[in-house]
Amino acid sequence: MNPGASPDDDNTGESMKQQARVLVIGGGLTGLSAAVFLAHHGVRCTLIERHPDTSTHPKARAINPRTMELFRAVGMEEKVRAGRSPISGNTDLVHVETLAGEERVRMPHASPEDIGRLSPTQWTLIDQNQLEPILRARAEELGVDVRFHTRADAVEESADGVLVRTTDQADGSTGEIYAQYVIAADGSRSPVRGLLGIGDHGRGTLTNLVSFFFEADLDEALRGRRIIAAYVNNPEVRGTIIPLDNDRRWVINVSFFPEQGQHATDFTPKRCVELVRAAVGDPGLAVKLESVNTPAWDISARVADRFASRRVFVAGDAAHVMPPTGAFGASTGIQDAYNLAWKLEAVLSGVAGPELLESYDAERRPVAEETVRQAMLRFAVREGEQFQDVAEALVDETTMTFGYCYPRGAFVAEEGTGDAVIENPDEPSGRPGARAPHVALTGPAVSTVDLFGASFVLLVDADAGTWTDAAVEAARALGVQLQMYRVGAGGDHDADPDAFRRRYGLVAGGAALVRPDGFIAWRTTGAGAPADALADALRSVLARG
Repeated sequence: MNPGASPDDDNTGESMKQQARVLVIGGGLTGLSAAVFLAHHGVRCTLIERHPDTSTHPKARAINPRTMELFRAVGMEEKVRAGRSPISGNTDLVHVETLAGEERVRMPHASPEDIGRLSPTQWTLIDQNQLEPILRARAEELGVDVRFHTRADAVEESADGVLVRTTDQADGSTGEIYAQYVIAADGSRSPVRGLLGIGDHGRGTLTNLVSFFFEADLDEALRGRRIIAAYVNNPEVRGTIIPLDNDRRWVINVSFFPEQGQHATDFTPKRCVELVRAAVGDPGLAVKLESVNTPAWDISARVADRFASRRVFVAGDAAHVMPPTGAFGASTGIQDAYNLAWKLEAVLSGVAGPELLESYDAERRPVAEETVRQAMLRFAVREGEQFQDVAEALVDETTMTFGYCYPRGAFVAEEGTGDAVIENPDEPSGRPGARAPHVALTGPAVSTVDLFGASFVLLVDADAGTWTDAAVEAARALGVQLQMYRVGAGGDHDADPDAFRRRYGLVAGGAALVRPDGFIAWRTTGAGAPADALADALRSVLARG
């Protein structure tokens, strides 16, 4: 089967019960986002998830502004914001011996006012058990075949596609799905990654935990603070107190140590009440337990040795797991999916060569390595290390959100850019491999960011009219969807021309080519508009040989 063919036209002689262009395995945040992004690009896909329904636990609670840009691009920003958590106005991440005691350190956290210079959107605090149903509903609206309570039992790759054998866990029936490509977003213990023999590396399991929900009045211990989380570390308890309703409902995650003979079964109701009181620092605190039977889980730090195996791609926790410090995990996985979705569409439609998909590992794995490293530095403070001992190596959340770059991948690299994974988003380079920066616009779009998400985009000066013919010729020659926008006074979108040129690293008459995922693919700092140069750039990015 050729890469652009429909699987319905496959004449391999084997009767497949069900077929999909892309099969997504895993219905958490990454998998559901992948399904939405693929459907946004017009790719027919199926999603299977072994659990009977979406998560009932808050788990991840913060979506960073870069990820909100992605939801904005697919028309979901307002729906996601409407589901935000009751703690969405909270700002404090504190490290304490007890909640009632003095703070060891307060971690820096970007405020909404800080972000406006970099993005048209903001941080959104939304619980995972609220966000997953929103994503599932949107995927189904877009025509995704969503099947929960369906387990992947075997994955067999061939030159033309992937055969996945499944079990419907509701009735025990088995089936087969044949897909041209598979995205494995099936969690940190990824059965699919294991079936493919993809190893991982890193510190591994850092701590084992249990979570339990409780009701208590913590006003006195909080002393007016609006916490996102309080990391507690004292001789009696090591864990995290997290508000659920900003009033009386809380969840606490408590570490236990099997190597010391401790077990999840040790957490009896009486013991749980004792631990809450020890964490708060109030031995007489009135505590009402809601639930103590949540399965044990662990905090780990690992990155897959590779993010792809022929036609199967691992994403989210299947590709990288990190401590929940810095709110990196969920957003990194969702951004994996966004990077991959447009590339799969380009290959499946025949616009790009299959080699384009090799850029997924080249781009996302270095970002994952650095993100895990940053989460580990923050985890060290949580575990008792002094903040000043790690401060020099820390990269702040705003820089990690907007400043990560791809050292190599699907773009025309410029000489002298090196292998840097991070740049200062306040002084963006505008180089290929970096996020296309936000520039404020006047008109239908409020930001250059709003121009990306559906196709390639060529941004040029308002008076650089000679680029029009070049864009039309290049798009026609390659069969690529390409939108051109003149930015500046009198252009398609009014903006400060100096700010536009400065943030994109251009001179008057220059141009920047932006990929559908909002990353810069190529630029020219000259004022000429040769159609062949633009076409050559597109051909290179799309692996057209």
